Amino acid sequence: MSHRIEILDKSVVYDGFFKMIRYRLRHGLFQGGLSAPLTRELFERGHSVGVLPYDADRDEVLLIEQFRIGALDHPRGAWLMEIVAGIVEPGERPTDVARREAVEEADCRLQAIEPICEYLVSPGGTSESVALYCARMDSEGLDGGIHGHDHEGEDIKVHVVPFEEAMDMVETGIIHSAMPIIALQWLALHRDRLREAWQSY
Repeated sequence: MSHRIEILDKSVVYDGFFKMIRYRLRHGLFQGGLSAPLTRELFERGHSVGVLPYDADRDEVLLIEQFRIGALDHPRGAWLMEIVAGIVEPGERPTDVARREAVEEADCRLQAIEPICEYLVSPGGTSESVALYCARMDSEGLDGGIHGHDHEGEDIKVHVVPFEEAMDMVETGIIHSAMPIIALQWLALHRDRLREAWQSY
């Protein structure tokens, strides 16, 4: 198979808070040759970082709750239980984004940071990728805090919950977006190792 891609035309069809680009292209086929011309819209929203803060001493994780326009019509409503996350700005390292967003969204200072994975969010229509981490934290005094930047329309509530309770939220569908599900399932696999490495007593 040829992995050749032939761009026939490219135009910006929307340029606002995010950007939408329309492509006309042909691509290589598994049986050889090129496809017929295709038209595809690509949603450009940058690349993201997500981090699950974990207190190994107390066996607690930090989750945040906030309004999400993408869940406007979801049966469970538009306020989602998520993990700390943010967009990578030009010149930023993903771990720097994780530390910055943890302070902005939860007043949480991250300690050791452990990489989980990088993944494409929805490659059928968007270029966005996520760099996902788990990080050591001290959860004392963080539960119930309200944070976020007013100029960005953020209204974020912090929830510090036992690990098992967070996993129950996944099982019952209270947590139902990809980023926290992936992070919590990863923690379930690596929790014993992290508790041994990160506990202070």
